[in-house]
Amino acid sequence: MSTLKKFFKDTIIYGIAAILPRAINIGLVKLHTSVFGAERYAINTDYYVYAAYLNALLTYGLETAFFRFFSKEQEKGKVISTSFIVLLITTTLFLIIALLNAQNITSLFGFEDVLHVKILIWTVFLDTIVVIPFAYLRVTNRPIKFTSIKVLNIMVFAVLNVLFLWIIPKGYVADAILPESFRFYNAGEPQVIYIFLANVMASFTTLVLLLPIILKIKWHINTTILKRLLAYGLPIMIGSLAYVTNENIDKLLLGDLVGNKEMGIYAACYKLGVFMTLYIMAFRLGAEPFFFNHAKEKNAKNNYATILKWFTVLGTVFMLVIVCYIDLFAQILLGKDEYFEALKIVPIILLANLCLGIYNNLSVWYKLTDRTLYGMYISIFGAVITIIFNLIMIPIIGFMASAWATLAAYGSMMLVSYVIGKKYYKVPYDVRSVALYLTIASVFSLIAFVDTFRGNYYISTGLVLVFLGIVYFSEKKEIKQLLKK
Repeated sequence: MSTLKKFFKDTIIYGIAAILPRAINIGLVKLHTSVFGAERYAINTDYYVYAAYLNALLTYGLETAFFRFFSKEQEKGKVISTSFIVLLITTTLFLIIALLNAQNITSLFGFEDVLHVKILIWTVFLDTIVVIPFAYLRVTNRPIKFTSIKVLNIMVFAVLNVLFLWIIPKGYVADAILPESFRFYNAGEPQVIYIFLANVMASFTTLVLLLPIILKIKWHINTTILKRLLAYGLPIMIGSLAYVTNENIDKLLLGDLVGNKEMGIYAACYKLGVFMTLYIMAFRLGAEPFFFNHAKEKNAKNNYATILKWFTVLGTVFMLVIVCYIDLFAQILLGKDEYFEALKIVPIILLANLCLGIYNNLSVWYKLTDRTLYGMYISIFGAVITIIFNLIMIPIIGFMASAWATLAAYGSMMLVSYVIGKKYYKVPYDVRSVALYLTIASVFSLIAFVDTFRGNYYISTGLVLVFLGIVYFSEKKEIKQLLKK
């Protein structure tokens, strides 16, 4: 249990790194939706969709490969230097080629201004070259430093958003006292580009904070290790691209098939489902290095089973709480009423993301057995479901199709991974408990969301308390053991 206690402790710290930045980001949604209408907000969504694709492509699975081989290789310094230098070289080449072809990329992506694309290129470059330094902090169990840098990054981003979109437009800072670097600013009409500028400035701040680690890396590439990293990582990259497709293709297709306004409304409400994504990210930040570092322990598989069960327990609690108080969250975070019509996607997105989190936990089997090709196949399978479902159903039921497609994709990936994983790396998962908690939480969420009970916080609170009671009495013995150790 002491190993698990260390895992949960680190995960809580990583949780701050995952949750606080994203929570602030979600908090900024109200600022963005208040300043921009749905159609202009859609530009912001497109920008981050392309950024996600580029990040997945440019890291080509090296982050996960780094974790795998750092735990296996004796000469760990060579794993660090090889991973970082190769990533730096390829990302620098991307920077040069992309900047030279910025005008063509602007036309290809459909942006209005080439400056949007140039900022995107620089942001992706800065975010990619810090991937290995961040991974190094995680694998060497330095969650506090990792978290501090992540939090500082989002604070810079948030402060600049408030400055560009609220303080200056409201006249709280006179044009005459603005620094020369801000003279480009049009205070009369805030533009979406200011969100992008805030992002690239925050990314540059992160790079500066990680320079002490970067400067200690030796300039040496080990070709043997590089071949192993690429063989392991490239299938992860394709899987990551498929994952980004699952997460984002719905927004691009909605914009094309039903218009940017509908897409903007969907994207804003989708961010309420990001509460679950925050939880999943926090868990993944702690779990990924833990799975690799403790794989050789005698009770490793039992620990993995326990982790999955408690991941599901906490995830179902999150889902139920958000659905029960959905209107409250919407009032706080969305601002304009025009965005509220898509709130019905939120319960579906929450359940879909919880299935994704379970899939991430189950993925330990192909990562530890070096069968990353299976992860690639499963992710592609999910992406195919997403694309086909969206193309067929969006013209019929609009943005609801995208929500159901996400659930169908992640639910299928979860089931397929579990079935195949039993063959190659059998973990004694408590399937009965996982299925039971998912079912009860889903039923309670449905009850809370139907028109008869929605907004009745007595009923909602009662459902949450009953669910917590079920968990406590079912897991009382294990809860006491965890707290005791």
